Amino acid sequence: MKAFLITPATESIDIVDISSIEDIKTIIGFDTIDSDEIGPDGDRLYFDEECFIRGDAASGRFQVDKVAPVAGKGMIVGSTDGGDTFQDIASNVDEIRARLVYL
Repeated sequence: MKAFLITPATESIDIVDISSIEDIKTIIGFDTIDSDEIGPDGDRLYFDEECFIRGDAASGRFQVDKVAPVAGKGMIVGSTDGGDTFQDIASNVDEIRARLVYL
């Protein structure tokens, strides 16, 4: 499935292919993954749940809309069933870029 990887340290959004939560964990680099819904079409932001506890300022931070800020990498993935089933992301890169703020 097509997903967007957000890397705040480089202020980039890259298209990646994933097939499972394990892919998200590997790409983000942590096993403590959580998510928040960020749109009406099932798009969810996946991130390291312990991102602020780790305190790595060099990894950068970002925020999508009014969702709590995230430190480190995040991934936006399309989903159904409240995040239980993955699908291609519904939003396009330009839509996400317009909703994203690097902190």
